[in-house]
Amino acid sequence: MILSPSSEVHTQGQGGAPSPPRLGWGSPFPTYRPRPSRALMRLAIKRRASGGQRAGPGEEQRARDMEKARPQWGNPLQFVFACISYAVGLGNVWRFPYLCQMYGGGSFLVPYIIMLIVEGMPLLYLELAVGQRMRQGSIGAWRTISPYLSGVGVASVVVSFFLSMYYNVINAWGFWYLFHSFQDPLPWSVCPLNSNHTGYDEECEKASSTQYFWYRKTLNISPSIQENGGVQWEPALCLTLAWLMVYLCILRGTESTGKVVYFTASMPYCVLIIYLVRGLTLHGATNGLMYMFTPKMEQLANPKAWINAATQIFFSLGLGCGGLIAFASYNEPSNNCQKHALIVSVINSTTAIFSSIVTFSIYGFKATFNYENCLNKVILLLTNSFDLEDGFLTTSNLEEVKNYLASTYPNKYSEVFPHIRNCSLESELDTAVQGTGLAFIVYTEAIKNMEVSQLWSVLYFFMLLTLGMGSMVGTGTAILTPLTDSKVISSYLPKEAISGLVCLINCAIGMVFTMEAGNYWFDLFNDYTATLSLLLIVLVEIIAVCYVYGLKRFESDLRAMTGRTLSWYWKVMWAFVSPLLIVGLFIFYLSDYILTGTLQYQAWDATQGHVVTKDYPTYALAVIGLLVASSTMCIPLVALGTFVTRHFKIREQFSAA
Repeated sequence: MILSPSSEVHTQGQGGAPSPPRLGWGSPFPTYRPRPSRALMRLAIKRRASGGQRAGPGEEQRARDMEKARPQWGNPLQFVFACISYAVGLGNVWRFPYLCQMYGGGSFLVPYIIMLIVEGMPLLYLELAVGQRMRQGSIGAWRTISPYLSGVGVASVVVSFFLSMYYNVINAWGFWYLFHSFQDPLPWSVCPLNSNHTGYDEECEKASSTQYFWYRKTLNISPSIQENGGVQWEPALCLTLAWLMVYLCILRGTESTGKVVYFTASMPYCVLIIYLVRGLTLHGATNGLMYMFTPKMEQLANPKAWINAATQIFFSLGLGCGGLIAFASYNEPSNNCQKHALIVSVINSTTAIFSSIVTFSIYGFKATFNYENCLNKVILLLTNSFDLEDGFLTTSNLEEVKNYLASTYPNKYSEVFPHIRNCSLESELDTAVQGTGLAFIVYTEAIKNMEVSQLWSVLYFFMLLTLGMGSMVGTGTAILTPLTDSKVISSYLPKEAISGLVCLINCAIGMVFTMEAGNYWFDLFNDYTATLSLLLIVLVEIIAVCYVYGLKRFESDLRAMTGRTLSWYWKVMWAFVSPLLIVGLFIFYLSDYILTGTLQYQAWDATQGHVVTKDYPTYALAVIGLLVASSTMCIPLVALGTFVTRHFKIREQFSAA
């Protein structure tokens, strides 16, 4: 039974006393299936028992027409898989292990789990509940709460648009490496010969074969961001292929997305399990695992450990981008979104820890391999320099023999000493790398030393592609849902055309990242597009639900939808703890940007074979400011525009009267 559209209707209880306001499920909150959900039937029974009036035939039919117009997930499992595929992304593979490495190994799990409880779970539940309650994309959902809050949804769409522009470049790089993984030997396993074929390429010798393949063969990177160069056709083709894949995944909304997410959500776990089994059998894997799980409790007193734990939770769940709200808007109103919020957040964090175990087992293998390779070079050098018997010098007696040679042959040893490398397993394990450096340099260096390296390379980059595509499906949905919800746009263009236009525009702009300076622009977008913007967006979302819409009213809505009472934990987190935490993070990042002074980036120096730090030019700083302002300013500007528009409408009505 469909009830009155008004959410402010007061019905008569026993004794003629007015009962509390109850939720109405007609317009303007679309859309439901022709068969009323269990939650609506429960609400109808309550309304009938309290003497409420049934909706008229016209209103009931209009609500049923809206139900037919809104697609829904085939089953709740599709929704859960979509959220997991969206939340579990590349950050779980290349960001979380880096944070563990930087902030105390196993001890980092303490602030991480605490932040999951006080920030991750509550905010994820809030966004899912808003989407399920309002039954619209991000723009429509916040407009329903208040017309002045439409800018929150617009800001989410703008951020998602920026994210999709550069994020899909990672998938393009994944395709590039995947195609090259079928070669034997792997192209990044050895340095190429120079033009005269008299030796190895100079740049590759100064760096390494994996760094050379990444910076020179993949990116063909320029020395600085000022030297843009031209669009490179091979990365451009890979980017076009990546966007074609995204288009096919989001072509028909939930009809296509619902099928794709089964694969993009489950496939990475299959590969991670295979890699875990392989990683644990590698020589030196235990060194990496001991390094990860050995806690450094002093890091718990480091504020940056807590700040990075909160940041990792916040961004890995995809909060504030509108994707979660869009996914939840296709749910049945009676769906238990609280249970799903707990499932998704726990799986997301568990995946991060699980992938860290895989990463550190491989990281231990790489560190041990490099350490032993270093020792072997020292042994060979000393054996040849002092005419020692083959096999006499070993890793076990190396230090003892070095001391003996230094005391017995001081002059000769002093000549050899500058060429003796300082080999240390601890220093190899301490080398902290994140992002593309971990995915495309560190991992590839470990893979090239494995047996049947082509197989492990194909599996690894296939996993990266499924993770990246899963996140892109969610980001694309965050953009498309508000557009398809718009009657103005959807009345002129079918869903397939809207999806195609969004992908085409993103692909065209994304060609900037395939230029010689494209990686510098990629880092710029990655560092500054979302951080402050998403913190502000989520802060306004919490304030809107708790203090504009009203926490009691929202609690009543959830109880009417799901039949479950909101516990004190969620109310305390939403009303006090989570907003204070976000304000703290916002102040930290804002002050960090201010105190940093001139913003800098890492540029590749081919003459030295490593990265160097350079200052961003003025126009790049202007782009950073534009990226931040273009999303954050949507909130006040749209609110101001709504105020002015309504003010003039009121004046026109008075003038007409």
